[in-house]
Amino acid sequence: MKLTHVDAAGRARMVNVGSKPVTARTASAEGVIRMSDEAFRVIREEALPKGDVLAVSEIAGTLAAKRTAELIPLCHPLGLDQVTVAASLEPELPGVRVRASAKVTGRTGVEMEALTAVSVALLTVYDMVKAVDREMEIEQVHLLEKTGGTKGDWRRPARA
Repeated sequence: MKLTHVDAAGRARMVNVGSKPVTARTASAEGVIRMSDEAFRVIREEALPKGDVLAVSEIAGTLAAKRTAELIPLCHPLGLDQVTVAASLEPELPGVRVRASAKVTGRTGVEMEALTAVSVALLTVYDMVKAVDREMEIEQVHLLEKTGGTKGDWRRPARA
């Protein structure tokens, strides 16, 4: 595997963003966790001893976004302007959908922060409900859109 960002000694390094312009940047991502009807029911009825699964997962996702640079090697630490995480019940899965968005005014994007928020929020749902259903599946974690920066805006094409 060839690393494109290496120092003179061949070690991986962070990308130098010092010369990039400071711009407003946003990113949003989503993902789902599928579960049994019973697991869905206990979340809906808030019948778990650990509390409100959706609220706790939203807080966990927000905290994770703020700590992304500690979790992802070579990711720049950012002073985020805003993070929002929304977890909702989706009866047709059955399961939970998590959407997250992050905003920053800076030299690098916030895609990793939005994706980290979604991932940790979904892992939190799994942790809180695993006593009821160990077969839950986290899936479809992906970037929805990003704005700002030198490469411009990007939006995931609609699925057919």
